[in-house]
Amino acid sequence: MQLAGAVALLTGASSGIGESTALALAAAGTRLIVTGRDAERLRGVAARTDATAVPADLARPGAVEALTGSALQVHGRIDVLICNAGVGWAGPVSEMPAAKAAELTAVNLLAPVQLARLLLPGMIARRAGHLVFVSSVAGTTGVRNEAVYAATKAGLNNLAESLRYELAGTGVGISLILPGAVDTPFFSRRGKPYEQRRGWPALIASDRVARAIVSAVTEHRAEIYVPGWLRFPARLHGAAPSAFRQVAGRFT
Repeated sequence: MQLAGAVALLTGASSGIGESTALALAAAGTRLIVTGRDAERLRGVAARTDATAVPADLARPGAVEALTGSALQVHGRIDVLICNAGVGWAGPVSEMPAAKAAELTAVNLLAPVQLARLLLPGMIARRAGHLVFVSSVAGTTGVRNEAVYAATKAGLNNLAESLRYELAGTGVGISLILPGAVDTPFFSRRGKPYEQRRGWPALIASDRVARAIVSAVTEHRAEIYVPGWLRFPARLHGAAPSAFRQVAGRFT
C-alpha cells in the first residue's frame, strides 16, 4: 500500500529500530503517531518526524486500550500498525523474576494481540490496511538463556501467520520482520550486553530494519529476514532440527 498520506501507529518509537522506522516512514510521507515508554525521547522523535507523540507503557493494564483510543482521535483512523515495542531479559529461566516474565509476555506478545484486535475492525471495514510485526530470528530457532523472549517472538510469528489466513481477501496485509541482533539500546536494557561468538555475527544497523519495514508495507511482503541469510538457519531448524542443534551448539 502507499505510505504517502497513510496514518501509521508505531510502537517502541523512542529509540533503536522504532526511531529509525519513524524517520523512514516520515520520509515516505506517512502521518505518524508514535508511542513508547520514554516520553522525553519520544517527543524528540515526534519533533523530527512531525508526528503525534502518545507515551504509553504497554506492560501496564489498560495501556493498550488507552493508547488505541488516543491514537484514533488524532486522525480518525489507523491505516498501518507497526508493532515494534519489545523488551528482553538474559539468563537462565530458573533465575528470571516473575515480574520480568510477565513484562516480556505483556509487551512482546499480548500488546500486539490487543492492538490487532482493536484496530482490525476499522481496517476490515475500509478494506485497506497493513499490520507489521517486528519479531526476531530467536522466535524461529530458540536462543540459550533467552527462553521467554524467544517464546514470545515465536508466538508473534504464529500470530502473523494465522492472521494471514484469517484476513485473506479483506484487503488487510500482514508482514513479519525477523531481524538478527540489532545495534540498539535493547541489549543494555535487558541487563546483559551482546556477545559475539568467534567474532560473528555482527550487529545490524537499525536503519536496515527500518528499510525492511517500509518495504514490507509498500511491496506487500509477508516475511523479511534481516539480513536475508538468516532465513537459512531458520529453514534448517524447521526441516532438520537435530542437525540445526548440532551446528548451533558450537556458537551458543
